[in-house]
Amino acid sequence: MALWRETAEFALDQETLKHEREQMEWIAREPANPRPYFHLAQLRRMQWKPDEGRALLLEAVRLDPAFADAHVALTEMYAVGQEYAAARRHARLAEESGNPKGVELLSRHGIP
Repeated sequence: MALWRETAEFALDQETLKHEREQMEWIAREPANPRPYFHLAQLRRMQWKPDEGRALLLEAVRLDPAFADAHVALTEMYAVGQEYAAARRHARLAEESGNPKGVELLSRHGIP
């Protein structure tokens, strides 16, 4: 069983590294494009690196203030960290850009 787990973890690590390289190359080619920052942030969040993920998401919304999916991801992160003012701000920005998921998330969890 341990060998199977080690093999699976190795394969997942290799796949993650591949995706990281792809996003970094995309950033190098198009540094003003917010999408690779968003995708790399999602990878960082899955790796339990929230500070890196948050910084990448903030860069994505700096590059494109109407990037609703990045605002929703920031809403999630700030809500988990109990930073409710920031969560509400990003939820509203996401909703203004056409994605109500952040507002719905806060409402569902009773965060005004």
